[in-house]
Amino acid sequence: MAYINGNLALQPKRKQNQQTVVKETKKVVVTRKSIPVQEKLLYMFTVLVCVAVAGVIIFRYAQIYDMNVEIKKLNSDYQTMTVEMEDLKKQVEMLSDPERIRRLAESHGMVSSLDGGITVMTGNKETKSASDE
Repeated sequence: MAYINGNLALQPKRKQNQQTVVKETKKVVVTRKSIPVQEKLLYMFTVLVCVAVAGVIIFRYAQIYDMNVEIKKLNSDYQTMTVEMEDLKKQVEMLSDPERIRRLAESHGMVSSLDGGITVMTGNKETKSASDE
């Protein structure tokens, strides 16, 4: 009798009249109310305001960036012009040297007048002006 559990002939018979019980469940579908038109408009207006504010902020940042670029350009131009002005001042000092001017005048045939009068040299003639007489 050790083999009773595994032998189908010895298992108790099932009732053939057993019917499967079907349990019916009802599914409750909940429909939501739609959002009222005023609330939809409020949401849309809020989103539009946020987009407008973000646009203004981005536009201002772009303007600030452009101004910074312009300031850097102007600073570099200023530094370049400062260096050029220093060079030009040195040239003016060099060209304004009285000894250099005297040598240049003599090389072009001019004569210094120590007596203060004006003399005009034309060819080989020397004529005195009215202020000398």
